[in-house]
Amino acid sequence: MSGQVAVIGAGHNGLVAATLLARAGLRVTVFEQADVAGGAARTERPFPRAPQLAHSTGAYLLGLVPPELLRLLDIELPLIRRDPHYFLPTTGNRFLLLGADRAAAVRQYREFFTDDDARADEAMQAELAALREDLAPAWLAEPLSVPETAERYIRPGLRNAFLELCRGSVLDYLDRFGFRTPAILAMYAVTDGISGLSRCFDEPGSGHNFLVHNMCRLPGSQGTWMLVRGGMGTVSEALTAAAERAGAVIRRRTRVTGIECGAQGVAGLVTETGERISAEIVVAATDPFELRRLVGAGRIPAALAERYEHWETPGMTAKINLALAGLPRFRCLPDGVGYGAATIHLLPEDDVVAALRAAYAAARSGRLPEFPAIEWYVHTALDDSLRDADGHHSSALFVQWVPYRLAAAEWDRERDRYAAELLSLCDRFAPGTSDLVVDMLPLMPPDIERYFGLTGGHIHHIDNSFAFTDRMPYATGIPGLYAAGAGCHPAGSVIGAAGHNAARRILADLGVREAAPRQTGPRETRR
Repeated sequence: MSGQVAVIGAGHNGLVAATLLARAGLRVTVFEQADVAGGAARTERPFPRAPQLAHSTGAYLLGLVPPELLRLLDIELPLIRRDPHYFLPTTGNRFLLLGADRAAAVRQYREFFTDDDARADEAMQAELAALREDLAPAWLAEPLSVPETAERYIRPGLRNAFLELCRGSVLDYLDRFGFRTPAILAMYAVTDGISGLSRCFDEPGSGHNFLVHNMCRLPGSQGTWMLVRGGMGTVSEALTAAAERAGAVIRRRTRVTGIECGAQGVAGLVTETGERISAEIVVAATDPFELRRLVGAGRIPAALAERYEHWETPGMTAKINLALAGLPRFRCLPDGVGYGAATIHLLPEDDVVAALRAAYAAARSGRLPEFPAIEWYVHTALDDSLRDADGHHSSALFVQWVPYRLAAAEWDRERDRYAAELLSLCDRFAPGTSDLVVDMLPLMPPDIERYFGLTGGHIHHIDNSFAFTDRMPYATGIPGLYAAGAGCHPAGSVIGAAGHNAARRILADLGVREAAPRQTGPRETRR
């Protein structure tokens, strides 16, 4: 075995796999079609009217990467804890700011909502912390079925809750705790239950998506998602440096157009220029559909081909990237009360659960929802390294349930109009926000597909409703061809565990010893 490995895609999973394989002594080349590595984890300057304002155009927070993986990769990241991390505004005088100060949260629950909400939140957070602790080792291992995972990793007293959460809906899970205020219930259901999902919060599979999004274990996070100083490109730069230190070669601006196979399995790659590269191992750190296209649908083993039929759903997420002249001011907040870089949850205020169901139904039928679920961020409130000399702020709307295809219009006509409509919803809670917009880069699902090369514009490659062994396997069944993208276990997001697990599987199949782990890791930037 000469150890020639070709990795397709220099996203975070591809870079993790390349690092670990190169460390083990294999000759690794990574082929990336863009001129920068990192996939959707980029820091760019995308605004012509604010050309020096830095911005995370795709992924925008870091939460789910296992700290053990960062230590193994010998990577330190400048993490910033967001405190508060959740902000639920209203158009009246009620609000909820959740952060490290639990006593303050309880006071807000009692003043603006109910004691039952405070108790429900406390009980839910305690259970999620226990599940997070138990499940963590499973993310850096070969997947088992849901029942096998429960038996092997989850403490007996939580196994039923784990099984119901993985198989059921996030709404059913939240109902167990006794939340009384629909807006609080909707805030949790939307943020973690439907993020990147093409299902509703009352459908099976949304529970597993909720669990995935609550697996934040970075130091200092206390279960919350964190900022990375310099934007998400900082993560990609660190992973790129780790891969190159290990000896991997990264070929940028090299688009792979085919995976060649012979009688014994994989033989190599073909690039857009017609170059043929021999390789005994090919690692597709792409979405499963790009892997299928590259190798040819007819070569996919029948058992795996059947699973594609269930996975094939376009994305329903939009990202409206914004350059702002100043910080929005919310009508519900008293003077002197700030929201920092919290996730701002914009939700309908009248019959919120029914209104969100109507938004989902509209998107499923190809119509644009009047009020979709919106998460809003202003990261420069904490990370001043992104700001330009003119003091512009980097902001974004992360919007759930936006159709990939419109039933009665074309996105080229609707893109800017709908972005303006979404900003008008911001104006309800923070008057004058639209007037603060200096420039914008709206990315609807087809734009996400083109901009980041994600089939169907699906930010997680496949829905996180598919759990553990129901996801794309690392070994495809074609000798020498492996998958390492976000469609694999454990889930879609900037995690890196799929790249790690695919590399371990390859080394085990080759009988090659893994390199010893390193000792450093992430650090939190104190403010």
